[in-house]
Amino acid sequence: MSAAWQVVSKAPCEVGESPFWHPQEQLLYWVDIPGKTIHRSNVFMGTVENWSMTAPHDLEPGCIAPAAGGGLVIALRDGIYRAQSWGGALEALAAAGHDSATTRFNDGKCDPLGRFWASTIYEPRDARQAALFCLQGGALERMAGDATVGNGLAWSLDSRTLYWSDTTAHVIRAWDWDAAGNVLSSPRVFMQFPFKPAGWQTGQPGYGGRPDGAAVDSQGNYWVAMFEGARVLKLSPAGELLDDIATPMMCPTMVCFGGDDLQTLYLTSARHGRPAAELQAMPLSGAVLSLRVDVPGLPVSFFAG
Repeated sequence: MSAAWQVVSKAPCEVGESPFWHPQEQLLYWVDIPGKTIHRSNVFMGTVENWSMTAPHDLEPGCIAPAAGGGLVIALRDGIYRAQSWGGALEALAAAGHDSATTRFNDGKCDPLGRFWASTIYEPRDARQAALFCLQGGALERMAGDATVGNGLAWSLDSRTLYWSDTTAHVIRAWDWDAAGNVLSSPRVFMQFPFKPAGWQTGQPGYGGRPDGAAVDSQGNYWVAMFEGARVLKLSPAGELLDDIATPMMCPTMVCFGGDDLQTLYLTSARHGRPAAELQAMPLSGAVLSLRVDVPGLPVSFFAG
C-alpha cells in the first residue's frame, strides 16, 4: 500500500497513544503520556481540544476509553478513573496495585463486553514486572504478566483470542479467551521480531522496530505500530505479513480505525528522547496522522460499568 498519510494534528506529542474514534461524537481522541494531556479532534474542522491531567492529580494518562452514557475511563499512573464528561471531575474506580514510583499504566482499552483493561510499564526496564489487568467488580484483576512494557492489546474478530505484546521483548503473544468467563488460557507466541542489533543508530538499516499499539480490522487482521521501525504492519490471524506501511516518523505508537466507514487508519507517534537529527529529518514525529485503507476496522468498545 502506498503510504498517503494525511496530517490530523501537527501539534507534537511527546508520546502520543491510545487513539480511538468516537462514533457518536465524530471525534478522534488520544493522549500524550508524558505531556499529561488528553486530546480530541474534530478532524473535519481541523480543531483540537486539550484536557490537562496536571490538576488535581498531576499524573500521566496511559490509556483511555469511551464510556457508555458519556465521558471517559482514564488509566492514570496510580489507578483507574471515570469522568462523566469532557473536562469533568475524576471519580476513582480502582487503585493500582503497583508501586507508582516505578510503574505506571500504559496501553489499554475495553473488551467487546465493555470491561476496561490496562497494561503497565515497568519504567526501569530491567525486569519483567509489567502486567495486564482487567477492571472487574470494582477491582483490578491481574490477567497476564512476565512483561516489561505491556502493549498491543486487541481481541480477535470472533472474540476467542486476546493479543498482548511486550515491546521490550519484541514479542506479540496470544491467548485463548473465554469472553463470558473472562479467562485466558493456552498462552503462545503470535509473532517474535528480531532484536535491535548492537550499535544500531536511527536511520541505519538492519532493524525493523518493536511492537507497540495495535488494532484488529473487520477481517481479523492485526495492525501494529512498530516503534523505532518507521512502519505499521498488517498481520493476518495466522501471523502472515499482509502489508508493511512506511511512516514519516521513526516511532509510530498506536493505530485505530475511524470515520463513518471505519476505513480511516489513525496513527499516533512519539518524539520524546529522540535524536535531534532524527527530529529534523522527520518533523512529523509526535504528530497524529491518518491513512485511507481498503478494509474497515472494528468500532471502539465502550466501557459498560
